[in-house]
Amino acid sequence: MAPEILLKEPYQGHVVDLFALGIILFILYAGHPPFNMAHPNDSHYKLIATNRADLFWKYHSNRKPAGFFSDSFKDLITNMLQTTANQRLGMADIIGHPWMQGQFASSADIQQEFANREASIKSTKEAEQAEKAAKRQDNNQSRVGVRRGVNADGKCYMSDGQDLEESKTDSEIVCLKLDTY
Repeated sequence: MAPEILLKEPYQGHVVDLFALGIILFILYAGHPPFNMAHPNDSHYKLIATNRADLFWKYHSNRKPAGFFSDSFKDLITNMLQTTANQRLGMADIIGHPWMQGQFASSADIQQEFANREASIKSTKEAEQAEKAAKRQDNNQSRVGVRRGVNADGKCYMSDGQDLEESKTDSEIVCLKLDTY
């Protein structure tokens, strides 16, 4: 939340949203939030609030490889996270900022990426379904065992009392009979 909300001061919604956008952009780029809370008592936010952005970026740069944060990125985020609402960049300033003028994917690139992802997901699902079907088949075959009237290993197993004429087989006939208790 923007500092004016935390301090329960009057605020303008779109300016607060731009502050939140700065935090989201930092998280997307760095992989973690810039500070815990936009309050003067927060040690990391206090560096921005007291115009010590150099120390703020020094702290965050120590956790990343050298050159991870470009000067234009630092400038953009620092100006989006200003304590005073009227000092923050507006939407037109953000869009026109040099850091935002980098390369971007074309519509065709995006469509191709999503088509590749869809094909990958589809092939993974098909492989999983084939694997499940093979396991089911193995399980079914292992459960089948010997069935009445079916030739297995040159023998035909019949129930006790089943008419031998029904079987019409050239196999050895084995009659299965349960003992009485």
